[in-house]
Amino acid sequence: MANYLTDGYHRDAAAYAPEDARVGFIRRTYMHLAGSVVVLVGIEALLLKLVSSADGQGFLAQWFGNPIMLLLVLGFFIVGGFLARYMARSDMPPAIKYLGLFMYICVEAIFLLPILFYATVRLGDSGLVTQAAALTLITFGGLSLTVFLTKKDFSFLGYGLMLASWLLLGLIVVAIVMPLMGGPSIGLGIWFSFLVIALAAGFILYDTSNILHHYGTNEHVGAALELLADVVLLFYHILRVLIMTRD
Repeated sequence: MANYLTDGYHRDAAAYAPEDARVGFIRRTYMHLAGSVVVLVGIEALLLKLVSSADGQGFLAQWFGNPIMLLLVLGFFIVGGFLARYMARSDMPPAIKYLGLFMYICVEAIFLLPILFYATVRLGDSGLVTQAAALTLITFGGLSLTVFLTKKDFSFLGYGLMLASWLLLGLIVVAIVMPLMGGPSIGLGIWFSFLVIALAAGFILYDTSNILHHYGTNEHVGAALELLADVVLLFYHILRVLIMTRD
C-alpha cells in the first residue's frame, strides 16, 4: 500500500526510464515478491511447529484471545508496518531496505499465525490453506495482468483506498473495545471479509499501476513490500471466508 500519496511521485520513475532499465526493475520487483513469499512460508511453518505444543497453544490463546493483548498485537502490526515501509524507502542503504523487508515479512508471519493455526491444527484441514493460496494467486495474477495489459494508471484510487482502510481498521478497534466497555459485541462476519477482499483487490490495482508509472527503478524492495502486503491481506480474508463457509 504505497506511500506516494504523502511522498509525491518520483521524477525518475521507471515509466520514463530506458526499456531495459524498466523491464529490469519490474523483474526485480516480482522476484523479490516471490522470494518474500517463500521466506514468509518458511517462517510460518516454523511458528506453526512451535505453537503446536500445549505450551505454544496456551501462549497463542493468551495473546490472541485476550482483547487487551489483541489491541497490543494490532498496534504492533501497524507500527511495525510503518517502520518497515520507512526502512524500505529508496533513499535508504540497501542493507536497511532488506532489513525493512525482512521485518515486514516477520510482522506478516505473526499476523497470519492465528488463522493458519486454526485452519491447520484446530480444524485439521490444510486443504483450506491450499485453496486460499490458489484463489489468491489467481486473483492477484488476474488483477496484475489487467494493469499490465491496459497500462492504466490507478493512482486515482489512492485516497479512497486509504480512507476505506482506516474506516475498516476503526471498525476492528470498535469490535474489540466495545465488549470491554460493557457495550454490545459487534461481530465481524463474512461480510467484513468480502469488504476487505475488495479493498485488497483495489490495492493490487493501485500498487501495480504505481510500479508501472510512478516507482523509481531503484525502488524494487519497497515495491515488493507493498505487493506482499496486498497478497497477505487478500490471502487472509479469502481463507477466513473459506473457514466460515466450510460447513
